[in-house]
Amino acid sequence: METIQRRHTATLTAEALVIAYMGIIALAAHITGINLLLFPELAALSHDVMTRPGGKWASQPWRLILTPTMTAIVGLFITRHASYGAVASAVIALLALAVIKLLRSAIGPAISAGVLPMVLGEKSWLYPVSICAGLVGLVVLLLAFKRWGPRVEASSGSSARHSEVVDALEAYPHSRFWVLSLLAFVLVLGAAAQITGLRFILFPPLVVMAYEIFGHPEVPGWMACPIFFPIVCFLTALIGVLADQAFQASSLAVMLTTLCSIAVLRAFRVHMPPALAVGLLPFVMTAPNIWYPVSVGIGTVVLVLCFWARRSFQRSYATVAAEEA
Repeated sequence: METIQRRHTATLTAEALVIAYMGIIALAAHITGINLLLFPELAALSHDVMTRPGGKWASQPWRLILTPTMTAIVGLFITRHASYGAVASAVIALLALAVIKLLRSAIGPAISAGVLPMVLGEKSWLYPVSICAGLVGLVVLLLAFKRWGPRVEASSGSSARHSEVVDALEAYPHSRFWVLSLLAFVLVLGAAAQITGLRFILFPPLVVMAYEIFGHPEVPGWMACPIFFPIVCFLTALIGVLADQAFQASSLAVMLTTLCSIAVLRAFRVHMPPALAVGLLPFVMTAPNIWYPVSVGIGTVVLVLCFWARRSFQRSYATVAAEEA
């Protein structure tokens, strides 16, 4: 019981540091006028590495900085030379995957860093510099927490099993045809976003979620009940919009959004760090409104349906193959 209590206290301490760090980043963005210092996936990365300092992402501190920075450069370059569209988004996603592969990195949220400039229409070279600065700060905080902070990881029991599942989910994908599935998903939703004008039907963290889910369909426990996943993302998106409007994109609004988003993930028993980024996207958007959470809901519903369809097909194929053998 005492060990469980220590773990609980350590986790709460780590989450408090994440909320405070996001508030500091938001303040820095306000003071400097560099809005994209508040890179939304920074919340996802921060929460995972601080609550799991022995996890896969936290074990690659230099790749944690380098991978998103390089994909951000790739995404910005494409955005500066191509108009918004499904094909351009798919090209960025493919190049981001190549960067992850070349660096032997486990940092899936780097894909979001590549896609974000295309969705926002961002063309300033300050964008990758801002991402790099935020990640350097995160790594400094992580290393300090590892040295002086309380232990968060458990060595046995359900916590250890959960951590093993999460590490497997964050490993580089090895599922058959996962790249084709991911690119098809990006192209279809990108086309829908392009036709409807609702760009955030294909919001950047959704590509990261698709990368993790399509690449690891055999990993159990990514969510207690997948049907609730669109609700989780809709709620975090709505929280972000409401906080942005109520508190004028202040540090308080960012901290409150991060806190509430963590609470939502806990309530629904889901470990999907990119969902935290969903709540922070309104703070880097121009005039976010109700269409943002609606678009997020549409995109996540399609992802869950695609995941179920792909898993059903794979099981049917395996059954037929077994019968023929």
